[in-house]
Amino acid sequence: METKELDFNGFKMNGFVALFLHLVVFSAIIVFGFIIGVGRSVPLMFFSMILLVLWFILFAGYMELEPNEARAMVFFGKYKGTFKETGFFLVNPFLNKKKHSLRARNLDVEPIKVNDKIGNPILIGLVLVWKLKDTYKAMFEIDSQTMANRQASAGYAVAGRMNAFENFVKIQSDAALRQVAGQYAYDDNEADTEELTLRSGGEEINEQLEQKLNERLAMAGMEVVEARINYLAYAPEIAAVMLRRQQASAIITAREKIVEGAVSMVKMALHKLSDEGIVELDEEKKAAMVSNLLVVLCADEAAQPVVNTGTLNH
Repeated sequence: METKELDFNGFKMNGFVALFLHLVVFSAIIVFGFIIGVGRSVPLMFFSMILLVLWFILFAGYMELEPNEARAMVFFGKYKGTFKETGFFLVNPFLNKKKHSLRARNLDVEPIKVNDKIGNPILIGLVLVWKLKDTYKAMFEIDSQTMANRQASAGYAVAGRMNAFENFVKIQSDAALRQVAGQYAYDDNEADTEELTLRSGGEEINEQLEQKLNERLAMAGMEVVEARINYLAYAPEIAAVMLRRQQASAIITAREKIVEGAVSMVKMALHKLSDEGIVELDEEKKAAMVSNLLVVLCADEAAQPVVNTGTLNH
């Protein structure tokens, strides 16, 4: 995605060096104060007051950054770049240093009810890993600051801002999930088709979901590292009906296998009897034998034996 983020190129100084100079200024203020007290010099008094004001102002310029953190630098409403160098620094104390976390964050989206391609209501949820990619877009393309102010006080500005980002990701995730789920059926009801479904799609469905999410989150400077469907089920109002349909489909498939095997066994028995000359059967008795064998082989319960004491001849 096109980035609008710029590297900060303004004034910066090692924080420890700046702290040493800060102490030197404080020492100068003490010396000048002593001289003023002895000689009552007006110029020195004015100069010492300037040093004292400067000494207090410099405190606002200190900042530290840990790995995978960044600060968006704003000077009286104008964006000056993003500071990403880790360490302890002194910068222009009049800069507004808005802190962001660039670390990966996890989001478990609760299952939502949607209609699949053929209109069946289903429950579907996802889990995704996302992180901040462009601090400019995150700060100024969406109203994250207003959302953060509603959720947290000034002391928790960073946490409130990241919670606002997470809320934005959650809402867009719901929209992307509905869009992808509506393009596919929950399951393939026709055995002879190879249409992609939510249940069998696997990685391909997850890749499409990740693509849709990245398209939606690009405007906010966020990137989805990974997105996966972690929950998929029929909605409660049709779950029982769909379970019976699946059971019926399984029974039909099993019966097809049983019949196929039974026909094969009957065919083999007839060939054996004919080839080895064990018994001579006319067409009527062959039909009766086939009927009896199919009943025995395809029945759900064990067949009851019947002893025939008669003969095969009329």
